[in-house]
Amino acid sequence: MKSTQQALKDSIIPALTADLAVMATVAARGRKDSHSSLAPINSTSHVLWGAEAGQVDGFSARHSLPGLVINAGAGLWWAAVFQKLFGEQADRRGPMVALAGGLATAGLAYVVDYKLVPKRLTPGWELRISDKSLYMSLAAMGLGLGVGAILARRYRL
Repeated sequence: MKSTQQALKDSIIPALTADLAVMATVAARGRKDSHSSLAPINSTSHVLWGAEAGQVDGFSARHSLPGLVINAGAGLWWAAVFQKLFGEQADRRGPMVALAGGLATAGLAYVVDYKLVPKRLTPGWELRISDKSLYMSLAAMGLGLGVGAILARRYRL
C-alpha cells in the first residue's frame, strides 16, 4: 500500500481528471433534468447555505463558487482514497486495474456520501438531478480517477 504522502502526491492528476469529468457530467445532466447546468453545482453549497442552495439556477458567487470549490476538494479527497486503496496495484498491473479501482472508489463515494454522512453533507446533486444522472456522474468520477492514474503513470506526472 502506498504511503499517505505518496498517495497525496499521486492524487493530483486523477483528481483533476475526475473533477473535469464529474463537473461536465453534472452540468450536462443538470441541464437535462432541471434546465440549468449550474443548478446541481450550486446545490452543493447547501453544506453552507441550507435548502436555498437547491433553488438557485444561474451563476451566483454565493452558491456557484463554493459549489465548485467543495466539489474540487471532494475530488481530491476521493483521488487520495483511490491512490491509497488501488494506486499501487494500478501502477503495477495497468489500465484495467486503474479503471476498476476508480469505479470501485466511486462506489465507495456513493455509499459514504449518500448512505453514511448526514444529509447536510451530501454533494447536493440529488436536489437537482435524477437518480440516473447521479449514477452517471459517479461513474464519470470513477472513470476520471482511472484515466487520471493512467495518464499520470504513462507520462510520469
